[in-house]
Amino acid sequence: MKTIALFALSVLLTVLVFSAVSTDLSAKIEAKTPELSAPVVRFRIDPSQSTFIAHANRAGLAWFKGHSHRLAGKDFDGEASLTLDAVNPASLTMNIRSASLEETDPFFNPEQKKIINKEVNELVLETAKYPEITFRSTEVRGALKGGAFDVEITGDITLHGVTKRITIPATVTVDGETMRAKGTFSLDRKKFNVNATEGFHGLVKVRHTIKFEFDIIGRKV
Repeated sequence: MKTIALFALSVLLTVLVFSAVSTDLSAKIEAKTPELSAPVVRFRIDPSQSTFIAHANRAGLAWFKGHSHRLAGKDFDGEASLTLDAVNPASLTMNIRSASLEETDPFFNPEQKKIINKEVNELVLETAKYPEITFRSTEVRGALKGGAFDVEITGDITLHGVTKRITIPATVTVDGETMRAKGTFSLDRKKFNVNATEGFHGLVKVRHTIKFEFDIIGRKV
C-alpha cells in the first residue's frame, strides 16, 4: 500500500509540474504573438457626391423681412482614414475653396444669388485674401454601434485666417469601397472675425452662430 501511495503521489507531482510548465509556455507564446488588428483604410472625398452647406439664419428687429442663407461649397477635397473594426487610428482632413460657397436657397432668384455671392466673396469671407477653409483632425473618439461609428472628431479649423480647436460629432458608415460621414456643427462667426452684410438699414442681420451641415462620401484609395 505504501508503494502504491508513493507511486500515486509521484504521478500527481508530475502532472502538476507539467501543467505549470505548459501554462508558462503558453503565456510566453501569447506574449510574443501580438493580436492582429485590421489595417488602416484610406478614403478620398468625392465632392461630386458630397455636400457641405453653411446655414446663416437671419436676426434683427425686422428679421421677418429678410431670409436665411444656404451657402453650399462646390469645390472641396480631403481624405479620411480609419480601421474597419475600431474607431482608432482614424483621421480627417478637408480643404474647401471659400470662393466656391454659393447661395442655393430657392427663395432667391438668379439675380439676387449673384449679388449675394459677390458680397460673400468680397465682404464676408474675403476669398481673395483667405482662399481656403481647412480642417485637420487631432483626435477621434467614439464606438461602433449598429454597424456605424458614432464619433467625435476634434481638430483645428482655419476660417478667415483664424484657427480654432473644435469638436465635430458625426456618424460614419462603410459599405464596401465607400465611406459616408454625416453630421452638423456650429461656429460663432465673430470668433473668426467674419462680418456679415445688413439689410433694411441694419434692421436685418445674420446671426452670429452659423450652422454647418455635411454629408461626405469617400472612395477607397
